[in-house]
Amino acid sequence: MSVLRLQGITKRFGALTANDDVSLDLAEGEILALLGENGAGKTTLMNILFGHYAADEGRVEVFGRELPPGRPRAAIEAGVGMVHQHFTLAGNLTVLENVMLGSEPMLRLRSRREEARARLMALSERFGLPVVPEARVARLSVGERQRVEILKALYRDARILILDEPTAVLARPEAQRLFETLRGMTGQGLSIIFISHKLNEVMAASDRVAVLRGGRLVAERRTAETSPDELAELMVGRRVTRPKREAHGVGGPMLRAEGVTVEIEGKTALDGVSFHVNRGEILGIVGVSGNGQAALGALLSGLAAPKAGALTLEGREIGGLGPRAFIAEGIGRIPEDRHAEGVVGELSVWENAVLERLSSPEFSRRGFVRRAEGRAHAATLIERFDVRGAGPETRIRLLSGGNMQKLILGRVLAAAPKVILANQPTRGLDEGAIAAVHAELLAARAAGAAVILISEELEEAVGLADRLQAIVGGRLSRPVPAEEADPRRLGLMMAGVWEEADDAA
Repeated sequence: MSVLRLQGITKRFGALTANDDVSLDLAEGEILALLGENGAGKTTLMNILFGHYAADEGRVEVFGRELPPGRPRAAIEAGVGMVHQHFTLAGNLTVLENVMLGSEPMLRLRSRREEARARLMALSERFGLPVVPEARVARLSVGERQRVEILKALYRDARILILDEPTAVLARPEAQRLFETLRGMTGQGLSIIFISHKLNEVMAASDRVAVLRGGRLVAERRTAETSPDELAELMVGRRVTRPKREAHGVGGPMLRAEGVTVEIEGKTALDGVSFHVNRGEILGIVGVSGNGQAALGALLSGLAAPKAGALTLEGREIGGLGPRAFIAEGIGRIPEDRHAEGVVGELSVWENAVLERLSSPEFSRRGFVRRAEGRAHAATLIERFDVRGAGPETRIRLLSGGNMQKLILGRVLAAAPKVILANQPTRGLDEGAIAAVHAELLAARAAGAAVILISEELEEAVGLADRLQAIVGGRLSRPVPAEEADPRRLGLMMAGVWEEADDAA
């Protein structure tokens, strides 16, 4: 039985056709994966279904009834729930308050709090989504916040659940638990669409896959009858292979940390860490999310100063100099959170492209920004790094997350930095974009840059890095050559069992 039907959906944004005559069905109790490159139109299509956008052409039917376009409330009342890639929870409120928010009339004199709490706990138990109703959302982990978002949709009687990049900010164990939960939910009558770029997750979690390319539906496959290689080729229209690191000579040490301790909000986030990265080398830092990666990224961006120890660049102490000085010293950063730290959403693409280099004579003169040069620079980055759906004047918040990431990468590499901090550089990217980012990082390595790669994707870290260190509880293991980092040894290192990991070599 079909619970959802999209018929001939077309959506244009100016000259850009984001969705082009897309028709799609969803069956009861089915998990459908929506796959496609960054900017292929996946999120736009789901936003039309949920009522955030109104289609220029076509119609949406839910349980046999047509939805009025552009009305999220109508979608919610019809049983559609959506969990966005970037959560929409209020951090200063509790779990229960977030779930109740918007579900009661504003003129009600007394909130039905106890009734709501009982209903939330019943949903939590039924669907295997444990939460603490009184917990403040700001103190929850990413995985816990996602549970709250899903429960918020279920609280509103969602029977069709849309998940936009549900694992983009989750560690692998959290992602596995999520998909186990989703499978259980379909057994209770829920139907699910999830957007993803991760082919292994698509293969493991979905019943069927729909592939968008350039805004058009180009293929549908039963998951059991396809393969990751076929799906990758359908996504990009060509065979995709990730570049491989090749051995080459490295130079002397470029950046070195010795016994560095960092405190964040009065708590020790890095505890006496030591590492160095050489010219023409990639140092990989691996670990389960929440073990100090954010603090390490802050240290290497100039956002956090060492409380103890030394951080040196070419033998000169730089710890505590601040972000502007780090950029001036030739340290480029690809931040973990592109929305919060990488771009300013209301500024244009060209303004974001020159944001970190405004003091350069190339983009300013006598205190005035050289706008023509900035626009030309942005146009070059857009072409070289295949930033889709963008012109120099486009508001960057209108780009997909993957295309934002490609612009940030281009902004960094165009400055030819001595050191590159690549913090989760391919998070949320499609297979073709991942291959392109890897190729650029390897090219920077070949040109003599020192690259620090912080990644939760083991395949990525082992494939790119010359040496690897594990981060656990704010401490770093000793480095091991990538050639010696077999799965067992890496697993021990990431569990903090470093002596046994060394014995396993």
